[in-house]
Amino acid sequence: MTNFTAPEGLSEAGKRLWSALSDEFELSPHELELLREAASTADQIAALQALVESDGLMMASPQGQKVHPAAVEARQQRIVLARLLAALRIPAEEDDERGSVRGAPRGVYRAKL
Repeated sequence: MTNFTAPEGLSEAGKRLWSALSDEFELSPHELELLREAASTADQIAALQALVESDGLMMASPQGQKVHPAAVEARQQRIVLARLLAALRIPAEEDDERGSVRGAPRGVYRAKL
């Protein structure tokens, strides 16, 4: 357990993610950087979701109704968050019970010489 304090500037969602993972797992310096980016991304998603909730999912435009741009960006940020978390290679709960560890997100790559 590393138990590092959350970086400055994180909001509630980012702090929750930071503490959930940093309290539970031993993280190397590069993994802490990935976690910092993931926590920041979680904050961005929460802020975008708050905009959508206050403005509504649909907005008027000269072409008619369209999806709120914050909803579109939130979807993109969720993809980023999923990739950052996958890069951390945190074992799933069912993996813990079997004692196995997940492989790399996209497999192993051999260096070209």
